[in-house]
Amino acid sequence: MGLDQELANLQKAVPDCVAAGFVDIKTGMLLGVKTVDSHPQEALDLVAAATGDIFQGQNVAAIESLFRRTRGVKEDGHHYFQEIIVLSDNLIHIFQRGKRNEDLVLVTVCRASANLGMVLPKARGGLAAVEAAA
Repeated sequence: MGLDQELANLQKAVPDCVAAGFVDIKTGMLLGVKTVDSHPQEALDLVAAATGDIFQGQNVAAIESLFRRTRGVKEDGHHYFQEIIVLSDNLIHIFQRGKRNEDLVLVTVCRASANLGMVLPKARGGLAAVEAAA
């Protein structure tokens, strides 16, 4: 299946999902997106850029470097932050790094009324299929 279809499948599987997207944080490109509403391209581009900032912003990179240094781990490019959950006023945002390629991030957005305990396993369960389709 293609990326668009896998994002649509994820959106159907995750409770109260309003959007699912796949971002290449190395290039800042939104590789694919499925939403229940239409959004201006400018807003989607900002989401892609913000996803990159969340995982590879200056302070995050400094924290990861500090972790490696204090643990005596060589600088091999591996990232400690694999999943980030952001709770906003109305939404739950889940950001997951790809398992095969850490530069790819799956973004799943649900209504805040969704049960986080149900949302997380469904979002996690969809990562492999989305990553394989990219």
